Amino acid sequence: MTSTWTTLRPLLPTVFLPSAVFGIGQGAGSPVIALTARDLGASVGVAGVIVALVGLGAVLGDLPAGRVVARFGERRSIIAGSLIGTTGVLLSLLAWTPAVLAVGALLTGVSNAVWGLARQSYLAEVVPVEMRARAMATFALMWRLGFLIGPFAGALMILGMGTRGGFAVQLAGVIVSGYLMSRVPDPPRAHDAPAGGVSLGTILRRHRRLLATLGAGSLLMGAARASREAALPLWADHIGLDAASASLVFGIGAAFDLLCSYPAGQLMDRYGRRFIAVPSLLIIALSYFLLPLAHDVWTIGAVAVIMGIGNGFGNGVIMTLGADVAPAATRAEFLAAWRLTHDFGMFLGPLAAGAAATVVALGVAVAALGVVSVTGAGVMFRYIPRFVPVPGRSTPDLVAR
Repeated sequence: MTSTWTTLRPLLPTVFLPSAVFGIGQGAGSPVIALTARDLGASVGVAGVIVALVGLGAVLGDLPAGRVVARFGERRSIIAGSLIGTTGVLLSLLAWTPAVLAVGALLTGVSNAVWGLARQSYLAEVVPVEMRARAMATFALMWRLGFLIGPFAGALMILGMGTRGGFAVQLAGVIVSGYLMSRVPDPPRAHDAPAGGVSLGTILRRHRRLLATLGAGSLLMGAARASREAALPLWADHIGLDAASASLVFGIGAAFDLLCSYPAGQLMDRYGRRFIAVPSLLIIALSYFLLPLAHDVWTIGAVAVIMGIGNGFGNGVIMTLGADVAPAATRAEFLAAWRLTHDFGMFLGPLAAGAAATVVALGVAVAALGVVSVTGAGVMFRYIPRFVPVPGRSTPDLVAR
């Protein structure tokens, strides 16, 4: 543990602390997107679509993000992403129609893509491979710590200024975290990195088999995880909970998410990525199957706990897998393609849930998300390479199953 902390401590002020601050904002803003849409007159289905637009924005942001980071570096990319995110959250805070809220959600997603890729690329470059999962898990742990605090901070602001108080907390989080992270130095690039980077199309062609197999598991995991942010508040609204109660339920789930986060990194470094990815998705599936049975704040809180445990044990899996398989010469560009698979799932999951809720009962739509999660667990089990950490090597042994 001492060795781990000694290695990771220099990353605290420029990576881990900004992640916590960013998480506070996300934790406060996420539960109120669907609720604000409902306040503006949107149907349950439209509210789900607006939540999904955060994921669409991330997909759109992934398209140029790899080349942007490769060409301009992590620091300038983070500054640009923070400016886009500030604009998006401001629009959400001031939205007077569902359409304006939708634009704000879209821009927020674009910002998250650029910001997230720059952070992941930086960690993949500077952290030794034998500690990679722990570094990614610590990074995600700090985000989850913020996400735990965020709903409670959001609930206080909601009591003072209404549902949109969550967006006010998110706005502060984006600005402060962007400032802190902008101080990170750009790591040196691989000596054989192509000048100006390579196009996303080139990366997709070069790694099409990997992205079509393991990437499919990443997509399904993204769908399973992101849909929580639509399913839980919409079900809370369905059973008559107010916005503050829904935000508190999110916070309870985030607490258990947090407790499971750092152990996930230790277990991944010791036993491999599959050991964590598959159980994580199965637990998330269980929570979706149980959610339609929740009928009050206590039962929905219990389901939120199960969701939090499942999501917490999946902490850092996607980031670590991407770093494992990314070629050093085109790391940022590959990670953009890798994140595209996950972020497309994050977009598709809430969108599909919202669309399904317009034609079938909300409970049926939620149960379908459980099926998606189980399918994702099967794909991950089949295609995650067997991971053998090799101290002193720049890359792990990745053995096809």
